[in-house]
Amino acid sequence: METNAPIRSMAVPDLTTKGPRRRFLAQRPEWSVSEYVCTAGPGDRPFEERHDQVSVALVTGGTFQYRSDTGTATLYPGAFLLGNDGACFECGHEHGTGDRCLAVHISRELFEEIAASSVGFSRFRFPTPMLPSRPEQASIAASLQFVATADARLEADEAVVSLVQTVVESFRRTVPSPPPLAAREARRLSAVLRYVESRSASPLDLGELAAVASMSKYHFIRTFRRATGTTPYRYILGTRLRRAASALVQTRLPVSTIALGEGFGDLSSFNRMFRRMTGVTPSRFRRVANPR
Repeated sequence: METNAPIRSMAVPDLTTKGPRRRFLAQRPEWSVSEYVCTAGPGDRPFEERHDQVSVALVTGGTFQYRSDTGTATLYPGAFLLGNDGACFECGHEHGTGDRCLAVHISRELFEEIAASSVGFSRFRFPTPMLPSRPEQASIAASLQFVATADARLEADEAVVSLVQTVVESFRRTVPSPPPLAAREARRLSAVLRYVESRSASPLDLGELAAVASMSKYHFIRTFRRATGTTPYRYILGTRLRRAASALVQTRLPVSTIALGEGFGDLSSFNRMFRRMTGVTPSRFRRVANPR
């Protein structure tokens, strides 16, 4: 039943204890959007949790290990955690502290309606634990952050449906689940992902990243691609595009300032790359996301 209650909550997560803390950002009878902040670290044991609804969560900070009935994966910024309703899962933090996610929780009824239209099968369930980060997903990530800040109820409803539809439609093609890494490789990869997260706007070369991982260049490329489903270059490009798309939605900064601030060498290169990956120019993306 529709109400006139505000869609956002100003509740602040309690960060004084370990484990995930949830802050509601937007809520409807059929869905909700929340921010999760986890302070657990290598010394904390994982515990079993359960997805009460279908979940699609964008990792916005940190790295952690996610285990569910669909497999095991290392989650990192830009990747989407996927959860089927009723499924149990664990999140491990063996290699770092301080993880953040923006999560959409959606009712089974609405999800089935979207899935029936998107893949022709209403009983669709996510077959993998994650959707790897891709440059093409920059606009999807930004749309989730837009939902969290949207003032108009209709805008938020449309953005949630579009987001879930896009994620489900990605499974029209094969989206393999990355194989689990050995503990030492997982630890080294996590260090690289956190390194990139803090320096994505700076020039990064293969030798530098391989040194952080304590691997040869060739072994690093193989390990990175096996774990994340993409190459180091495309991961860094995706990180820059995702952050740029978020800045276009959340700020009024000039496009040129955003482009240079996120590590793109010049405005024309940024415009060309952004359009290639999202299908629209940065200026049009901003107008569509902020029609007011």
